[in-house]
Order: sequence, then C-alpha cells, then structure tokens
Amino acid sequence: GLTDRNGNVEGADRILLVDSIAAMAGGASSISSNTSYIESASGVGEGAKTGLASVVTGIAFLLTTFLSPLVALVPYEAATPALLIVGFLMMTQIKDIDWSDITIALPAFLTIILMPFTYSIAVGIGAGFVTHVLLKLATGKSKQIHPLLWASAIAFVIYFASYPLNNWLS
Repeated sequence: GLTDRNGNVEGADRILLVDSIAAMAGGASSISSNTSYIESASGVGEGAKTGLASVVTGIAFLLTTFLSPLVALVPYEAATPALLIVGFLMMTQIKDIDWSDITIALPAFLTIILMPFTYSIAVGIGAGFVTHVLLKLATGKSKQIHPLLWASAIAFVIYFASYPLNNWLS
C-alpha cells in the first residue's frame, strides 16, 4: 500500500507540508483548519490502497457544505451531549502527560483549564505554548525548544499583548 516496511507513510514530509500550508491558509481566512493528512492517514490505517479514499472524503466534505445551513436549525443544547462525550474522550488522554515534569505538566494543565474558561481554544493553546517556553527557559532547557515553538510562543505573546495595548492606546 502506501506504507513502507516499517509502517511509515511514504512521502509523509510532503503530505505534512501541504497540510501545514492548508492549515495556515485556513486559519488566515478564519475558517476551520484542514485535516487532509489525518484523513489520508486514517484511510491508510483502515486499509485504503489508493488515493480514492481521499477523493471520496473530499467529495463528502464538499457535499456537506450545501447542508451547513441546516446546522443553524439545531439548538446549541442538542450539541451538549456530544461535546460532553468528546470532552470525556479527550480527558482520557491526560494519563499520558508527565505530571512529574513541571515544564510539561503546568503548560498542559493551563491548556486544559483555559480552553473552557476563556471560551477559546486559541487562548488555551497559546497559554500552554508560552508557559512551556518560559518554563524551559527558566529551567535551563532552552535547547529542547523547537524553533517553531519559539515562533508560535512569540506570536501568542504578541496576540495576548495586543488587546490590552489597543485598549490602552484608544
């Protein structure tokens, strides 16, 4: 199929590059990020042998765009049970967090807590990124920080500072 002898997806670097560009474009245009790589990897994991699985997935997404106005008919309360299940499933993963390492545990905790309290996934992730970088710096482990994490943390600091600065300057 699409995997090598070790079970790795062949050409994953190119797939991830395209996916990351698509996610950036989606974020820049204020739409949900694209998850084309995950769809492809899921298809391969389930036994898809050709790119036809990705084409079918793409067509299904295209068809749902015409049904999206129907989502407005569903009251928010109807989505609550599904969100609770998703939240529960997400919480089952916290057992894998290294709670003995403060540079991992505190950013993870802030990310988990701030998302629902601020009603913003971006704020939760941003707080986790910034805290992670600051704690790695404070503990002398700055070499463990990937350059993209540095860039993301700096971008989030600017994002967090922009609101109070705009209010102060107004």
